[in-house]
Amino acid sequence: MTNNESNLPLSAQIATELLEIKAIKLQPKDPFTWASGWKSPIYCDNRMTLSYPSLRTLIKNAYVKEIKSRYPETEIIAGVATAGIPQGALIAEEMGLPFIYVRDKAKSHGRTNQIEGQVQPGKKVFVVEDLISTGGSSIKAIEALREAGMKVLGLGAIFTYGFPHADRNLMQAKVPYFTLSDYHSLLDIAVSSNLIKSEELDSLNSWRMEPENWRG
Repeated sequence: MTNNESNLPLSAQIATELLEIKAIKLQPKDPFTWASGWKSPIYCDNRMTLSYPSLRTLIKNAYVKEIKSRYPETEIIAGVATAGIPQGALIAEEMGLPFIYVRDKAKSHGRTNQIEGQVQPGKKVFVVEDLISTGGSSIKAIEALREAGMKVLGLGAIFTYGFPHADRNLMQAKVPYFTLSDYHSLLDIAVSSNLIKSEELDSLNSWRMEPENWRG
């Protein structure tokens, strides 16, 4: 499966792997329904990557390389609950850095923490997500870290749907980010692998632009 010497760009290599292990499924003719009620031709569950050691390592190493290049001053890695927790812990271990994670809201019992782990005001934090859709969960976590006095340097995710409003939301929140792969790379691989037909591309691209109005 994973070949670290592949001639494919990283984004295409990861998209290929996600399709192969069925972490991503494309069903434009039989769309999924999200909790929001939106119809979607794609389903993405990056937790699947944890079960494949070579892919898990590829993703971890790609994150570490990007973080060291873009945010060398990073002092803490923070994972966004829940799917960002294992990815973030792997990255923190590889980099020899402290790890914390952020819930979507504070617990209603115990110490009522929203941030788990040692909170260190003034420290520079890099935030790990598994997937960016609207950017809402990432922004909520980043706001919690900022309110705790930590400086968020940036955000990283394995995959993004590439919604325009996600870009706007993250820009308004002043959150620089990168992803290891994206919807555009995925569609290129899906067409070249005959997983979708070229005539389905218009519909798939229209979903990315207006997912709330797409009906397949």
